[in-house]
Amino acid sequence: MARIPLDPPRSTFVRLAEWYSRRRFGAVLDPGAAMLHNGRVLRSYVRHETSLARWNRLDPTLKSLAVMASAATIGCSWCLDFGYWESAGRGIDPRKLREVPRWRESDAYSDLERQVMAYAEAMTTTPLQVTDEMVAGLRRHLDDAQLVELTMMISVENSRSRFNSALGLTSQGFRDRCELPA
Repeated sequence: MARIPLDPPRSTFVRLAEWYSRRRFGAVLDPGAAMLHNGRVLRSYVRHETSLARWNRLDPTLKSLAVMASAATIGCSWCLDFGYWESAGRGIDPRKLREVPRWRESDAYSDLERQVMAYAEAMTTTPLQVTDEMVAGLRRHLDDAQLVELTMMISVENSRSRFNSALGLTSQGFRDRCELPA
């Protein structure tokens, strides 16, 4: 159960933000509803996310796996749910997305994908567990710009997941929208 009301006081800004969210995502996103209690926070967050969406140096599959591995490490069911929906909609292999929480046991991943998820986990733990060897392994496959983008995306997901988890936000059922019926 959310630790903050997800029905902020009504205003023109709130109605406009909810309309946009429904149009873009099919629902009012719970993190957005929480942020609507502070319009400046929401506006800054939207600008930030809009900017992140333009980053394109890193392979989209690697980016999705890193973000979801970070969310899984924190235990953010909202982020895993939305991340699955968003990534599957971009054409990322659904099997890879489903198996992120069990990536060590899965045969769905390449060596580089495993290195990326291990790096995401190491960045997400407190204290950090990133090693020189980990970064050296990634640098054999990624150039400097890709490594910086990967690192920042994991850092951003840490922020998202911790915000959502701290406010008690849980899955909204996005993943269910892209699964085929049995």
